[in-house]
Amino acid sequence: MNPAVAIIGFAQAPCRPSAGTTSGVETLVPLFHQALSAAQLDRREVDFWCSGSSDYLAGRAFSFVSAIDAIGAYPPICESHVEMDAAWAFYEAYVKILAGEAETALVYGFGKSSAGLLRRVLALQLDPYVTAPLWPDSVSVAALQARLAIDAGIVTEQAMAEVAARSRADATTNPYAQVSGQLRVDDLVDAPYIADPLRAHDCAPVSDGAAALVLAAGDRARRHRRNPAWISGVAHRIDPQGLGERDLTRVPSAAAAAEAVALPDDLDVAELHAPFTHQELLLRTALGIGDRVRINPSGGALCGNPMFSAGLARIGAAAEQVMSGRARRAAGHATSGPALQQNLICVLEATS
Repeated sequence: MNPAVAIIGFAQAPCRPSAGTTSGVETLVPLFHQALSAAQLDRREVDFWCSGSSDYLAGRAFSFVSAIDAIGAYPPICESHVEMDAAWAFYEAYVKILAGEAETALVYGFGKSSAGLLRRVLALQLDPYVTAPLWPDSVSVAALQARLAIDAGIVTEQAMAEVAARSRADATTNPYAQVSGQLRVDDLVDAPYIADPLRAHDCAPVSDGAAALVLAAGDRARRHRRNPAWISGVAHRIDPQGLGERDLTRVPSAAAAAEAVALPDDLDVAELHAPFTHQELLLRTALGIGDRVRINPSGGALCGNPMFSAGLARIGAAAEQVMSGRARRAAGHATSGPALQQNLICVLEATS
């Protein structure tokens, strides 16, 4: 029988236009301290460490190795890495604990988006034969998806503006958000396009930042946290890479992941990793999330989108809702790739 696994600690760095440092270590050392303190766990008690980052974004090979300095040179550690959002590092750590190879794990993700031309760098994840050589930036790719969804009558510019206004308002209570404040929907709809049909408020800001999660199995989780966020299911699925190989107005990989975890109808909160307003609307449809579910009480990625940790932060924010008692059942979602190509769903509950 698989052991129960729970999230017992979460921490994130403030989302900023620039972290003010070239070192991931300087960002991660205080982050690890916060996450481990929340979990009442010592660094030496972590059985497995797993990270998510990108050498392309850092501009150097094996850039994640230097970040390991934040863990410490002694005692020796068991460590792994994924070259994508740390939500997938979270999945690896979760499987490691399920397999009985670890009892505790710390997962972290970090990215310095300001280090280069982020929206151009992201073209490297596109189909290398047809699309990537054209160097389309990520906002233009998202704009193609938004235009298709609007023309199909699936979303409207009014609904997109309402998503932006709600996200900014919710982010006023999030000390880690990069942007927040009260916005009038009418003003947003009248704003100029930056990539038709997207306006500035429809797009997540370019952010530097990091996030860390602590996982523990069964009785170990209960020992370290009075109210852990128990993981009742995790699944991820992927759609074709080529933009012309799929219907961009649908997100079948998200729907398949939701089906795999049997996403419950009685969710209290859903933290959706949607870097563009129309993508939140597409995800809500794909996941079958009703109006009673509170979406992104943290403000979501629209208010701070540090590459390679924003998806992990959505899981962490959902876990915080459960650990604080504000939600009985929550879902965290992460995406990676162009136009919602890859999607991961994690369901969290107050009781195991």
